[in-house]
Amino acid sequence: MVLEPRPIIEMRHVTHRFADGSIGIEDVSLKIHEGEVVLMIGPNGSGKTTLFRLLIGLLLPQQGEILVEGISVRKDVLHARKRIGMVFQDADCQIVGETVASDVAFGPENLCLNRSDIETRIDQSLKAVGLEALADRRPHTLSGGEKRRLAIAGMLAMKPRVLVLDEPFANLDYPGMQSIVTILKRLIEDRNTILIASHQVDAIYPLLTRMVLLHRGKLVADGPPGQILPKAVAMGILGPNMIP
Repeated sequence: MVLEPRPIIEMRHVTHRFADGSIGIEDVSLKIHEGEVVLMIGPNGSGKTTLFRLLIGLLLPQQGEILVEGISVRKDVLHARKRIGMVFQDADCQIVGETVASDVAFGPENLCLNRSDIETRIDQSLKAVGLEALADRRPHTLSGGEKRRLAIAGMLAMKPRVLVLDEPFANLDYPGMQSIVTILKRLIEDRNTILIASHQVDAIYPLLTRMVLLHRGKLVADGPPGQILPKAVAMGILGPNMIP
């Protein structure tokens, strides 16, 4: 008998309600394995961002359990945040350094690494997102796309097992979107595990191994992109021109 490898992330019947009683997500069970590139799709308010915040312990479920490498997020939030790097829709909220390089250094410095290891991580992360020439720039002078790439670099410097991107193309022009797609291609070539929430499905569809469809906080479909895409079109979440 072939045993299924242990997932990096496992959600078991997870429900989260907000203070006003509204449902964020309801009875969601989900497994994420190493090397997967998963797109979470659904209309606004479907629970995508709520799900991501639960994975790193920014929210806690009222019911169910979330495990990261088999360890409960509720019991060890720090473990989850070391393994899962989340890039928020508003990149500005994650930028804390006075320069591009010092911003990327922030996470590794908090891991108490030696200076040589920190410098190596800065160099590798900035090269991965194409910002090595801007290491001494002040972040507030960057374009929207460059800030998004800087936020990704900051997460890569932490060497997470899973990278989570919440609407990575929001408010970007076409060149900015293409720069993010290029970064994603490089990360996928290196076998990174990536979770994405985005309405720009056409930009990343060829990169996906899986799609998860959420609606009103519930997981309504999960599987290969070719199977899930027609369901999203039938529900009016995507236009009919999205079907290849």
